Amino acid sequence: MTTSQTDPMIGRLIDGRYQVRSRIARGGMATVYLATDLRLERRVAIKVMHGHLADDNTFKSRFVQEARSAARLAHPNVVNVFDQGQDSDMAYLVMEYLPGITLRDLLKDYGKLTPEQTIDIMEAVLSGLAAAHKAGIVHRDLKPENVLLADDGRIKIGDFGLARAASANTATGQALLGTIAYLSPELVTRGVADARSDIYALGIMMYEMLTGEQPFQGEQPMQIAYQHANDTVPTPSSKNPAVPPELDEIVLWATAKDPDHRPKDAREMLDRVIEAEKSIRGETAPFQQTMVMPPALGAGLGDADTQIINPAIRQQVAASAPDNVSRLTRTAEKRRAKGWWLFILVLLLAGVAGGTGWYFGSGPGSMVAIPDVSAKAPDAAATTLKNLGFETKQGAAYSTTIAKGLVASTDPAAGAHANRGSTVTINVSQGPRPIQVPKLAGLSQDTAIEQITGLKAVVGTVDKQFNATVPSGTVISASSADGKDLSNGGPYFEGMKVNLVVSVGAIPNVKGSSVNDATAKLTAVGLHTTPGPQSYSDTVPKDAVISAIPQKDGPVRPGDTLALEVSRGPAPVPVPDVVGKTWDVAKKALLDAGFKLNYDATADPFQAIVKVAKTDPAGGIDAPKGSTVTVTFQSLFG
Repeated sequence: MTTSQTDPMIGRLIDGRYQVRSRIARGGMATVYLATDLRLERRVAIKVMHGHLADDNTFKSRFVQEARSAARLAHPNVVNVFDQGQDSDMAYLVMEYLPGITLRDLLKDYGKLTPEQTIDIMEAVLSGLAAAHKAGIVHRDLKPENVLLADDGRIKIGDFGLARAASANTATGQALLGTIAYLSPELVTRGVADARSDIYALGIMMYEMLTGEQPFQGEQPMQIAYQHANDTVPTPSSKNPAVPPELDEIVLWATAKDPDHRPKDAREMLDRVIEAEKSIRGETAPFQQTMVMPPALGAGLGDADTQIINPAIRQQVAASAPDNVSRLTRTAEKRRAKGWWLFILVLLLAGVAGGTGWYFGSGPGSMVAIPDVSAKAPDAAATTLKNLGFETKQGAAYSTTIAKGLVASTDPAAGAHANRGSTVTINVSQGPRPIQVPKLAGLSQDTAIEQITGLKAVVGTVDKQFNATVPSGTVISASSADGKDLSNGGPYFEGMKVNLVVSVGAIPNVKGSSVNDATAKLTAVGLHTTPGPQSYSDTVPKDAVISAIPQKDGPVRPGDTLALEVSRGPAPVPVPDVVGKTWDVAKKALLDAGFKLNYDATADPFQAIVKVAKTDPAGGIDAPKGSTVTVTFQSLFG
């Protein structure tokens, strides 16, 4: 007895309109049937959600989302959706019926495709996907099973069951969706998808079409997921030397681990594929348009997991391609030789696929995104995780951002996916990690910064100051944000700020310089000048700078202003009154007062008996120190 004969849906009239004829395919979420639309008298494919999922609002929402997503698209390379509704407790979706095969069927029969065949299929898929991306829709489950090859030559994308609006591409906290072999690194690690995630899946599909195998393989799904997150996709030509470099470049571009390094959407990738096609067709001998060859009709394909259309198909074949006709004939002969044991093998594979789907879809192997419970109390975090099916244990972690006693992080981290029933470690914050700061005073600024950041502390303010004893670029002192002196090192904490005071050298010595020269010297080191007081000076010439005076208390920093004190020359003092005094007494008094003398030198031998008649300036008159006093004597014999 066939599956169709035992399926209670066969013969059922859905919603008074759709007469179910036969089953086409069964997947993890729904079964697809061939039906007749009695109102419009046409054949349709009707997807019916599994009964055990009908009460799950999440699956029902996803089912309805497929209808809405696909219904927004009107493109020849996208499967049309005609209707969506509910009959009693049964949710259904009505689509156009396309007799044909899937890309997966084609790859099973031929292993790998030629570059020309790959380009033809990719152009069709990218055209349909470009329309989706332009409408703001991300497919999120692109794989060969969802690329339909109709027997009239059309190529269409189907199964938008995981599609979401591009504006809502954030992690949902639900199990990771999509077939693991085509998941982008960001979907594996963070559960986040956008148009570039679809591009990654297409890059993997393109690699598989060109080489006949997937780039990442493993015995367990998590092994494959790990490779997607950490490894680089190799060039297809490393497996198949016939692949031209233009297609190597497109595959590597589409499968870049960083989404920013991929095409931004399907339209950008389509443009590159078209350019590659022109280059490849220009470099090779002329050939006819590539025709995708279908497999012969095989048993058991009605139970394939993601099958959307009837596997009884045919593909247009160019009459001028005798090698392809010969290949099809050989394939049909091989299928007939396989006989009944192929049917048994397909049934076994379907059983394994069904069991695997249950284990990872709703069984103990299903994966759930770890929620962000940071900054919560440990008990509240444990309750949140247990409600999602996780076991918990407590750990400890230092944190510079989470207060002591609250949850700092989890292991696995928030956003990662883990199996229900697995253990999540809740790391409770111990506050910042203690560190020992080394002596910083006397180090160069660069060395001090390396020491600070090497301890995972943070460099705070760097105060530049003039210092006459500490060389330029050398740390004068260091302190914590709360003022603790760290110049000679001491205990501190990770993530805390260390403030530095760094010398810019001594203030230039401008004593004795002209005002213009002094201003130029000080401006060269970032200081400003302003006129200052004028003072008498016995040592600094008149109009020269005596000193540069800071205009505020404390250290001098670049950008500060100094007032220039200018010399008025020596201060004036009274000329001693020496008239009538002997020359020896008068001479000493005038010299001691700081004056120079102008006198008749013949008086020197007779100092003790020569008297001063007058001085110019006269005694008691103020005259600058260092100025000359003229002395007149009385006659030696007067």
